[in-house]
Amino acid sequence: MDRSLDGKHFDAVIIGAGMSGLAAGIRLAHFGKEVLIVEKHNAPGGLNSFYSLNGRKFDVGLHALTNYVPPGVKGTALGKILKQLRIRREELDLSEQVGSRISFPGESLFFDNDFSHFETEVARAFPKSIDGFRRFVAELPTMNDPALFKRMDSARAALAGYIADDALIEMILCPCMYYGSASPHDLDFCQFAILFRSLFLEGFARPYAGIRPIIRLLLDKYRALGGKRKMKCGVSRLEVDGGRVRRIHLENGDCVTAETVLSSAGLVETMRLVGKAGEQDDPRCHERLGFAETMTILDAEPSDLGWKDTIIFFSTEERFHYEPSREPVDVRSGVICIPNNYRYSDGKRLEEGWLRITSLANYDYWSSLEEARYYEEKVQAYEALTQNALKILPSLKGQSLDDLTKATDMFTPRTVTQFTSHLRGAIYGSLEKAREGRTELQNLYLCGTDQGLLGITGALLSGVTMANAHVLNK
Repeated sequence: MDRSLDGKHFDAVIIGAGMSGLAAGIRLAHFGKEVLIVEKHNAPGGLNSFYSLNGRKFDVGLHALTNYVPPGVKGTALGKILKQLRIRREELDLSEQVGSRISFPGESLFFDNDFSHFETEVARAFPKSIDGFRRFVAELPTMNDPALFKRMDSARAALAGYIADDALIEMILCPCMYYGSASPHDLDFCQFAILFRSLFLEGFARPYAGIRPIIRLLLDKYRALGGKRKMKCGVSRLEVDGGRVRRIHLENGDCVTAETVLSSAGLVETMRLVGKAGEQDDPRCHERLGFAETMTILDAEPSDLGWKDTIIFFSTEERFHYEPSREPVDVRSGVICIPNNYRYSDGKRLEEGWLRITSLANYDYWSSLEEARYYEEKVQAYEALTQNALKILPSLKGQSLDDLTKATDMFTPRTVTQFTSHLRGAIYGSLEKAREGRTELQNLYLCGTDQGLLGITGALLSGVTMANAHVLNK
């Protein structure tokens, strides 16, 4: 495309080339809209991207694609995305999880993509709660009413109305909050219902080659439809007049106009572009949650080490703590992901063993360190997280993880801010969500994280839904 965009007019300008931005761009371009996607970094994908280090590709964000359902199942989020973006299911090359578990002191619950197995586990471990648990599951389909999403009810309190065992409530909340809650301690019950359905009633899958084929597929579709994009060039300012965005000023000095602006940058981050808000104007900004993740590449197949779980959600304490970390990393809970443990088709296996460990982390601590100290502290945090994970995983039986390790890397909340511009490195964005995607400006809308749909599937669905609602159906 032309390097200069100055003075050009578009039906829609989309801020951010993440999953939601790409999905919105494809949906609009399908209907002949002139679309421009503007991305300040050099790689698309946003929170679900990848990078190269010493010749090895590392996925960012992808533990699992949630909302997986087998072919032929209708009325699901995955099916809607495929239909709306005109993607053939086989293009995603998805493989189901082997099986995951929730590990708390004294109890573990196994689950896979067959919900009956999880139900059996709940009945075994918490017999006095199984009737209430089944009643909750039976009522889930009634929780799709859009009117409910204007309420902010406590998931903890609502679950207590169904489930007698506090321990079961903690164990159910752990994976749902780690895979989608922007709020500390609790989450909105309707958001919880969405997450519970996507994790347990539907399930986990993974593209064999990771996130790269999905990004490539989306980019190819967008380009083929005539969509334009500008990489390594963010938006510097949104010029407003009469309650509308009139001009979009880019960091390279170009200025474009658009009928509609869709932003995946986040609510506060977007409103800063119009001079309406700053970090200091968000009174709950310090409650935003930061995360760290380690990646260990092994010279062994994890299942040969006895590590057969796909994902482990764990807490080392009976009460699950989900809150801004006071320590550099919070080892009391987290997520252990082993990408090798999916049922890859045609005898495929990943070429190397992978171990990924995610925990809550302290943004203020990591952002305040000088560069040399920052890398020193990452080494210590990596060691703390991996040693803690080895207490959750089956024993290596005399083998040393160091001897099995070929390479490592780690990201912190500081990394997230650097590459996504999310305030305080908050992967799940603002505590408050604009579920209808609206802002105070007539032609400026949100998609992605702060619209309220999270994860790869949620982000794609958010982009499609917001494009339909605020451009195509307007």
